Amino acid sequence: MKSLNRLTVVAALSAAAMALAGCSGMSRQTRDTAAGAAIGGVAGSVLTGGSTTGTVGGAVVGGVIGHENAKRR
Repeated sequence: MKSLNRLTVVAALSAAAMALAGCSGMSRQTRDTAAGAAIGGVAGSVLTGGSTTGTVGGAVVGGVIGHENAKRR
C-alpha cells in the first residue's frame, strides 16, 4: 500500500512539474502561487489519506504560501 501512495505522489509531482514547465509566460507571483497550490494539494492528499477536504485544504494553504512568498522576493 505504501508503494502505491509513493507512486501516486511521484506521478502527481511529475504532472505538476510538466504543467508548470508551460508557465514560462507567467509572472513570478502567479507561477509561485500555482506551484504552491500543486505541492500543497499533493501534501494534503498524502497527509489525510486521499481525503478531498485535505487535498483542497492543502492546495489553498500551499497557494497562499506561494503567493506570499513571491511577494517577498
